Amino acid sequence: MEMMAVERGAAQNTLDAYRRDLDDASGHFSTRGTSLKAASTEDVRSYVSALAAEGLAESSRARRLSALRQFYRFLYTEGHRGDDPTGPIEGAKKKRPLPKVMGEEEVDRLLDLAEAEAENPALSPSARLRAARLCALVELLYATGLRVSELVALPRSVLRATGQAIVVKGKGGKERMVPIGEAAGDAMRRYVSVAKEPGRKLEGDERFLFPAASETGHLTRQAFARDLKSLAARAGIPAAKISPHVLRHAFASHLLKHGADLRAVQELLGHSDISTTQIYTHVLEERLVRLVTDHHPLSPASRD
Repeated sequence: MEMMAVERGAAQNTLDAYRRDLDDASGHFSTRGTSLKAASTEDVRSYVSALAAEGLAESSRARRLSALRQFYRFLYTEGHRGDDPTGPIEGAKKKRPLPKVMGEEEVDRLLDLAEAEAENPALSPSARLRAARLCALVELLYATGLRVSELVALPRSVLRATGQAIVVKGKGGKERMVPIGEAAGDAMRRYVSVAKEPGRKLEGDERFLFPAASETGHLTRQAFARDLKSLAARAGIPAAKISPHVLRHAFASHLLKHGADLRAVQELLGHSDISTTQIYTHVLEERLVRLVTDHHPLSPASRD
């Protein structure tokens, strides 16, 4: 865990997930009379088979095997083992599903309702503050494509940013510049203005843009996801269809649909590898087909 944190910059959520996966494997190995450190290739095969028998999804089985691979490579590198028992094992091939995407009309409805509620003078002071906060969160998420963990933990110092961009610290502590746009900037400033009105005091750590009385000192991902689904229901959008991650996908897909470069979208999303961004190639394919259909001299559209 120390190596993952120090050398790879793994976030606490990632470390917790690795610890759970390794603990689960350790429990299985103990039933076979061995330990996590001493497990053989057959022990690991037995564990993978047990996960499949339990009906665990391929993606979950692949993640747990990946945790074991990294653990045993660490032991081998540090000289605690002379072999890697996961080497001969082929994991389940992880299928990369197409991301859920909201249509532009649905996003417009969501943003319009968030703005209308934030400007509703009939709301109580506390309700108006919550509405202004939610509007700022939704506008920022769709304007930037931030990970939800990055969004809720934005520092208050982003308010000092000049121009229409902010610096975001992503996975592994890597920083990137992200444009926020006029609408998101206005929503953010309105939220801060409402929060400063007399009689209002936000609980939590004031170093964060969205402080809250939570363990971290800022709004939790779960609380934002709950508020977002509630907003979607009021906008006539099925709650099951939306999540913070879906809005992140909408940001990327809509950019590509309107001509953005895949590499540029990769940088905005904070993906270290272009292969992660390539889940959006279906959008590029649709755009290229439309380009040829509309402009190729032999296409029916051009002939007309």
